[in-house]
Amino acid sequence: RITFGTSGLLYLSNNLMYDRKTNTLWRQFTGEPVVGALADSGIRLSIFPVVLTHWQEWVAAHPDTTVLDIETGIYPSSGYVAESDPGAIYYDYFDSPGTMFPVWLRSNLLDTKTIVLGLRVEGQPKAYPLGKLAQSLVVNDELGGATLVIATNPEAGAARAYHGGDRIFAAPPEANRGNRLRFLVDQGNNRWEVTEEALVNVEDPSVRLERLPSQMAFWFGWYASFPLTRVYGEP
Repeated sequence: RITFGTSGLLYLSNNLMYDRKTNTLWRQFTGEPVVGALADSGIRLSIFPVVLTHWQEWVAAHPDTTVLDIETGIYPSSGYVAESDPGAIYYDYFDSPGTMFPVWLRSNLLDTKTIVLGLRVEGQPKAYPLGKLAQSLVVNDELGGATLVIATNPEAGAARAYHGGDRIFAAPPEANRGNRLRFLVDQGNNRWEVTEEALVNVEDPSVRLERLPSQMAFWFGWYASFPLTRVYGEP
C-alpha cells in the first residue's frame, strides 16, 4: 500500500509525483516510475477516468458527495475560488498564452493552452479539444481499433468517454446545452443512463458500456508527452 506526494519537480511541464515508500519519482501522465528504486521496473499505475466539471453539475448527480473542508490550515479559505475568478492563484497563468517553464516539444496544431480530453486506447493516444466536444454534445469515434462515445456537458465543461460497442449514440430530444446530459440514445432508440462508471441500458441495467480512462490537460502538456497523438477533427 503506497501513498504519493507532489515532488515539486516537473518533466515536460507535467507533475512528477513521489511515493513515500521508496521516494521514486513517477510521471503523472503515464503512471510510470522514472527516477529512483522502481525506475525501469515495468510497473505502471492504472489510469482512471477523470472529469473536470463544476460543483452544481456534480452535486446534482451525486448529492451524497463529501467535500474536503476548505479550512485546511495550509492555505487561507479565501484562496479557494473558481479558476475563472481574477483572484484565483493561477488566473494570470491560465489567462496568458505562455507556459510557466520552457517546453521544447511543441505542436501548433492547436493553441498552446487549448484544453483537451486525452485518451489512449491500445496504446494509441488521441486529443479531443473540449471546445469541439462542447459543440457536439455527443461524439462517436474510433481509436485503437475500438469504437467510443464522448458525452459532454458544455456549460460545466464536463466530458466523459465510454466504450461504444456496436452502437452509435446521440443526445435525446429533450437534451439542451444548459442541462446535465443524463441520458443518451442509440440507433435503436434505446436509452442509456450516463454514469461515472458506465453507460447503463435503462431497460436492462445489466447491459453496460464501461467508462474509458481519460485525462484532462493543456494541449502543450499532452503533446509533449504523446507527440504521436492524433487530434479529433484534424487530419
